[in-house]
Amino acid sequence: MPDGGRIVFCVTEPPVQVALGLRARERVVVHVDTLAARWVGALALLIAASWLAVGKSAWSLTILAAVALIARGIFLGRPVTAAHAICAAAAVVAGFAAHLLAFDITGDVLIASSGLVLMWPTTARPEPGQLPRVWALVKATSGDPVAPFAMQMRKSYFFTADGTAAIAYRTRLGYAVVSGDPIGDDDRFDELVAEFVGMCHTRGWRVVVLGCSERRLGLWPDLRPVPIGRDVVINVSAFEMVGRRFRNLRQAVQRTHNVGITTEIVAEQELSDAQLAELTDVLLSSPKGARTERGFSMILDGALTGHYPGILLILARDRAGRVQGFHRYALAGGGTDVTLDVPWRRREAPNGIDERLSVDMIQAMKDLGAQRLSLAFAAFPEIFNDTARGPLRSFFYTAIHLGDALIALESLYRYLRKFHALGGRRYVLLPLSQVLPLLVVLLSLEFLPRRRHLPVTTESVSA
Repeated sequence: MPDGGRIVFCVTEPPVQVALGLRARERVVVHVDTLAARWVGALALLIAASWLAVGKSAWSLTILAAVALIARGIFLGRPVTAAHAICAAAAVVAGFAAHLLAFDITGDVLIASSGLVLMWPTTARPEPGQLPRVWALVKATSGDPVAPFAMQMRKSYFFTADGTAAIAYRTRLGYAVVSGDPIGDDDRFDELVAEFVGMCHTRGWRVVVLGCSERRLGLWPDLRPVPIGRDVVINVSAFEMVGRRFRNLRQAVQRTHNVGITTEIVAEQELSDAQLAELTDVLLSSPKGARTERGFSMILDGALTGHYPGILLILARDRAGRVQGFHRYALAGGGTDVTLDVPWRRREAPNGIDERLSVDMIQAMKDLGAQRLSLAFAAFPEIFNDTARGPLRSFFYTAIHLGDALIALESLYRYLRKFHALGGRRYVLLPLSQVLPLLVVLLSLEFLPRRRHLPVTTESVSA
């Protein structure tokens, strides 16, 4: 590596965790995904509507609302769990009690809402105990920059019967949101997707795919693709910083050499307490995201915890030996593919440190035989490249900058374009008739903050 950096490369398997059993309140007591159930729902809705037409009372409207919500759930195929039934019954009892106490409007609302509660969508539980199986499939997946992010501990998984392929997903408000492409044996992907869609149908979940690659669009023929950006993938063996177009990149890297920055690579699971304390301090000194985590489809969690196998860190030290920044990378394809997870740097770190860390990581991975290194995901590059934006693109350009407090996409793109490595497009696959509720679901998955759990070290405690 440049400047005599050292490489410590060690990938260990995570401890096997015991899978949690199904909680009693999640047990399905009524399956409604049948033609007979749909007929019953339609008939009940018709009777309630007829009653309203004849009676024209508040009570008739209350019953119609409850029946309509139940019928909607039936037509969506949502099963009824024990928890749903108990809560719905409680809402009905509370509604009658409110009527007895002369709180008629409150009682009507409670009774009407019992239909919503009864047919509330079920959810899939996170499965962190599946990490050993998922890591094995990530190691078998090449050419997919987002494959390592399937390991995120908040995700659920759907495997083929023989466990050779899997889909990572999360559920929210009745939608099963698939994270990227399937992982594992691509010969099983068609079968896997068909079985996954069938499973979602029995649970009343509607399928959405966030971050589907161009080459996997054919797996989801019933969903409409909407482009959201492009991968940035370096051809490791061919990468050279030569020519006029790499001038800005060379200058940024040279600035860090001039101020005495050196780099080294370590495996996250092999960090010493001293290194862990140093890097935790860098993370907490970073401009954004120190105390919280965000993201779903193209990011991992658990920075510095050593929870995930196949994670490498490249550190940048100044002349005094103080760590000024580090990048976190994840491996896939048995080491053929390397993907940047998150970069961290101190606020006062020298300019060009991110470029230096990326370039040194590319060189180190070239020496280890890697084929591809993905730097990040370039969202909406066409909008940022367009200097003569029309009204529509100007609207989206302004809307994108409203989210700069969460992620400065244009600043990220200016960094990425120095590498001239825009790759394949990625898409959101969705039914266009449900764009508005899906915006809420997808934005909440990507941007709602979660508390970051940092490791505690001897050095940080004694300090």
